[in-house]
Amino acid sequence: MSAPLLEVRGLSRSFEGVAALREVSFSVARGERVALIGPNGAGKTTCFNVINGQLAPDHGEVLLDGARIDGLPPRRIAQRGVARTFQVAATFASMTVRENVAVALLAHAARDSRITGRAAALDAPAQTLLERLDLAALADAHCAGLAYGDAKRVELALALAQQPRLLLMDEPTAGAGGEARASVMRLVADVVRSGEAAVLFTEHDMDVVFAHADRVIVLDRGRIIATGTPAEIRADPRVQAAYLGPP
Repeated sequence: MSAPLLEVRGLSRSFEGVAALREVSFSVARGERVALIGPNGAGKTTCFNVINGQLAPDHGEVLLDGARIDGLPPRRIAQRGVARTFQVAATFASMTVRENVAVALLAHAARDSRITGRAAALDAPAQTLLERLDLAALADAHCAGLAYGDAKRVELALALAQQPRLLLMDEPTAGAGGEARASVMRLVADVVRSGEAAVLFTEHDMDVVFAHADRVIVLDRGRIIATGTPAEIRADPRVQAAYLGPP
């Protein structure tokens, strides 16, 4: 069996004496979609913040492809292949969709000496991303005026422009309607099938989790209380008591 892409080992983080993460350990394999779920305050966003370098852990390690990344700044971690989307879509509101994608591609090109940074050379990959995420018709629209689901797809385009090996998605379907939720998760499945990245995502919509995760990790009060397939998690009495409620 090949080594996991992401390894989190004994991760702990406190804020003013309150533990947000307590000895959290898990892994994510290449080509895997893993959901990190739990009640509000369980530690999910803190875990993401440590993985992508926004926070340093108090204890523990984060490894990507066997190399430690904990404590590195977000820019360095992004260079190593970790991209992230947020609960509230993070785009450049005053710029058009096409300009957003172009900026993301140029930023990636600037970090990768194998890619030319000339804007003209990035026209084709920008158009490919716009078409892939069904954004071509909105290419010249300013992000400030986009519907929520469209803004989330733009944010996903910005993340994919980085050509990540690991994609962290914080509530990718929050606030989206039924078809928008399905569209985002189909794109996530496509990313995994194409071999581009493994995906670790948080989500409160359990229908989305159980339909689209290969494996589910459950946090409660900063600790992992269960890990398993969607069917195993749905039937776990500890998870029902802490989060899901009775079946």
